[in-house]
Amino acid sequence: MRNLFTCFLLLCMVVPAFALAQHRVSGRVTDVLTSGGVPGVTVIVKGTTTATQTDAAGNYTIEANASDTLVFRSVGYALQEVPIANQTTIDVVLEDEGTELDEVVVIGYGTQRQRNLTTAVTTVRADDIAKTPNAQAMQSLQGRVAGVQIVSNGAPGASPTVRLRGIGSFEGSSAPLYVVDGMFFDNIDFLNPNDIETISVLKDASASAIYGVRAGNGVVLIETKSGAYNKPGEIVYDGYYGIQNPQNVLKMANTQQFVQYIREAGVADTNFINNAMQRYGRSRVDPNIPDVNTDWYHEIMSPAPIQNHNLSFNGGGESTRYSIGGSYFNQSGLLNEQRNDYTRMNFRVKVDSKVKDWLNVGGNFNVSTARQYTGENTAWFRAYFSVPILPVYDENNTAAEPLKLANAQHIGYRGGQNPFFPLMYIDNRNHVAKMLGNFHLEANLIENKLKFRTQYNYGLSFVNLRRVEFEYSDGITDYQSAIRRQNAADYDQVWDNFLTYDDDFGKHNLNVVLGQSYRSEYSELLFARGTAIAPAPSRAAEHYWYLSNAQEFDEGGVGDANDGTLNANLKFLSFFGRAAYNYDGRYLLYTTFRRDGNNKFQKTWGNFATVGAGWVLSEEEFFDVPGIDFLKFRASWGQLGNDAIAPAVGLPTLEENNGAINDVRTIGRRLNPTFDLIAEWETTVETNFGLDAQFLNNRLSLEADYFIRDTRNLAVRIAPPVIRGEERRSVGEIRNTGLELNLNWRDQLSENFSYNIGGNIATLKNQVLGLGGADGLDAGSAEFRQRSIIGNPYQAFYGYEVAGVFQRGAFDDGAGMDDLVAASGYTEDFITANQLKAGDLIYKDQNGDGEITDEDRVILGSYLPDFTWGFNLGFRYKKLEFSTLLQGQSGYHLLNRKRGEMIFTNDTNIDADLATGLWRGEGTSDKYPSAAGLRKTWNQKMSTYYVENASYFRVQNVRLSYSFFGRDINGVSWPETRLTFTAERPLTVFSYNGFNPEVANGVDREVYPIPAIYTLGVTIKL
Repeated sequence: MRNLFTCFLLLCMVVPAFALAQHRVSGRVTDVLTSGGVPGVTVIVKGTTTATQTDAAGNYTIEANASDTLVFRSVGYALQEVPIANQTTIDVVLEDEGTELDEVVVIGYGTQRQRNLTTAVTTVRADDIAKTPNAQAMQSLQGRVAGVQIVSNGAPGASPTVRLRGIGSFEGSSAPLYVVDGMFFDNIDFLNPNDIETISVLKDASASAIYGVRAGNGVVLIETKSGAYNKPGEIVYDGYYGIQNPQNVLKMANTQQFVQYIREAGVADTNFINNAMQRYGRSRVDPNIPDVNTDWYHEIMSPAPIQNHNLSFNGGGESTRYSIGGSYFNQSGLLNEQRNDYTRMNFRVKVDSKVKDWLNVGGNFNVSTARQYTGENTAWFRAYFSVPILPVYDENNTAAEPLKLANAQHIGYRGGQNPFFPLMYIDNRNHVAKMLGNFHLEANLIENKLKFRTQYNYGLSFVNLRRVEFEYSDGITDYQSAIRRQNAADYDQVWDNFLTYDDDFGKHNLNVVLGQSYRSEYSELLFARGTAIAPAPSRAAEHYWYLSNAQEFDEGGVGDANDGTLNANLKFLSFFGRAAYNYDGRYLLYTTFRRDGNNKFQKTWGNFATVGAGWVLSEEEFFDVPGIDFLKFRASWGQLGNDAIAPAVGLPTLEENNGAINDVRTIGRRLNPTFDLIAEWETTVETNFGLDAQFLNNRLSLEADYFIRDTRNLAVRIAPPVIRGEERRSVGEIRNTGLELNLNWRDQLSENFSYNIGGNIATLKNQVLGLGGADGLDAGSAEFRQRSIIGNPYQAFYGYEVAGVFQRGAFDDGAGMDDLVAASGYTEDFITANQLKAGDLIYKDQNGDGEITDEDRVILGSYLPDFTWGFNLGFRYKKLEFSTLLQGQSGYHLLNRKRGEMIFTNDTNIDADLATGLWRGEGTSDKYPSAAGLRKTWNQKMSTYYVENASYFRVQNVRLSYSFFGRDINGVSWPETRLTFTAERPLTVFSYNGFNPEVANGVDREVYPIPAIYTLGVTIKL
């Protein structure tokens, strides 16, 4: 009996050992239509990280256990799973599926198949990211992801503004949380877009809630590129060179139009015109105008180059994979006569190693260093207002030095106007260095079922800002030199530890994640400003540009700001969990929970939970609808938080006061009764209903989502009774609701030709629901008021509605008075008091009392679009590929603050549209006032005259590429090569009177133009 038992025990040990013994599996992957090998197919040992890719002929080799299952995955093909079952050769034929339902998408602390999602997640992959020639990866999402608004910025190296499903906070940034390989960031300006494998946008609360208090504005997960196991080393060069061309350049009034406007205004400015003719001469074409006609926008800007170069090394063996890369990016700015460019260099190393059968370790190091010379925005401001009768240079301005720039004061104007003063005599530089370090360890505790992962991320950021003002004279005033320096440093770390359990039992599948996370953020800021630099700074002597050469210091410009305005020393401790259940591919359940603790607010701990469910109707036996291949309904509810607001002290404070007692300075303290109290977390509660479907043999796909997103306990500044001052309290509430649709068609008509067409639309309704008892909350300036009013959008423009222009009549004429009353409904006393006449604007009397008062102000529009859309089209014919992306948005407005500056000074130029559209008699204009009316206080009220519709249509991207070589020719092995031509934003159509219809905060005062970019690129793979 004992011997029998011993044999049985040995048998039990040998059989599993035999089953676990690894052996080599090889084969070829071919296409069902062409029978040709399919390169780049990912072959994965299911439930492990062991993977490889097929070579150019479709061949592969991989190490696996006899009992394992191989997963074959490639974009555009149906996923296949093949049990090894002791086979050593496995050939696979892939069929075109036209769907990505079986694609694995990245979610918080793990992955999930697209078909099993109950949340709103959209993934953009490397190919689409690379289509956009820009410094910032998020720019590539514009028009591609429904519900994500990207507001472009044309300045070199500048990041776009990103909003996911509207705005949900009265203070702080609306930017989402960026998670790069596990590390938290407020922006990803340091990343090279070519280093990114995928960008996953977690749009709804259910998808984002596992990140808790940092996820209030949504989450963007970014995975950088990795190598592949059992893949020969590959060298890839990718680069492009192009030109940025100013587009939609705003036309300003030329000299003839400007002189006409001034003379029609009937003001003393005509003396300035005469002075200009005396100083600069008379035009030979028209002797009544000066012989100067300066187009200031033409003078200050010109086309500029852009280039990018990437070199990467990727591959791996049986136990280690690697990806190493470096890149150089340079973007020159549009401004002339000033250093205005952005240069960034990136280096990265990412290595994963299977140290033991049960243990994987890896690391990721990404360092970025950038130097940005920012253009002086006042140059754009001055270019709009500088009069065309002023030249750039004036040889008669002999007192000006070092350059004889023209000064408008010499012909009578109050200011110098010339935009070349800030261009020539100011230098702004930002030097930015950022580093991301990541180390992770993953242990398989139970093979293919339970694993433990620990990952530590450390982020460093150093920003050195320098502003130098040169010593110069404009011919009237002497300006001394000055230097301002600012050094900021951020030290952030995140340490995550979590267990993942994944198991199949019968028709049931269960995935559970349990973890803990620690995060700390520490910041420092030091700044100083010195004046009267000796020796005086000049372009040729940059080695003197230091504060040590300053003779004086600006006391108000010196400080150490580690005082609570920054994330001085914040610590967070979190516990999280997630469970995803799937029954027979039909019924889906999903839930997460996160508990966050912090030392930033009075509310120390917060709990954030979510639940989601899905029903795959198409998997039911009774479902047999021709043409519908997949149909899933899903719904979710979740909570998440926002800590991207300033900290709060939470109690009254003592302030130091100095006073004189008996002629002796005495230091005392007084109680400040006003204080901020953040008693509750800013919490977003969101409900999302969704539908995913595939039709017509998976060629047509549909994704639809409707969401209701309420953000509560918002920090709002309120005025306490009796006490002067403001306090922040957690009393506000904002709601965002919307519908998002994404529809795509993809088909392959033959072996050589395939095409795709698709589009997305999104609606957004933003409403303020609560302000702690107040009816409205003011923003903007007193002259250009923005107001958050209950039931209306956040910080909407607030003023008077223009109903037209008085065509006849004058306040001091009896018959004319009747015309004015009939046209407006105003009382005669009101018309007389405001001295109204033909050519003045008519404001709508909202309450019908015959007067225009504050009670007649209404919401004039919001800078948040009601409707955004994108449309894409592409085809492939043999080795030729073409794609185009169109996008646009509507239902939003911008404040044309440039026109409004006339309130503060009226001796400036005006734009050509206004100059030619002024009221010049009955029937000439019902939109703009007369020339004289422009300078009248009545016509300068905040109104729809300044607030314009900014809807636009844009050809966002056009890309044409051709691939060749990649084979042996006459015995010579030629590398795979692809040439690409790209046009980014070649056409934008809009009616708004500005450079572009994209302004992040809705107020257009001095906005950097957004250029069209044309590039020619090449990709070479060895």
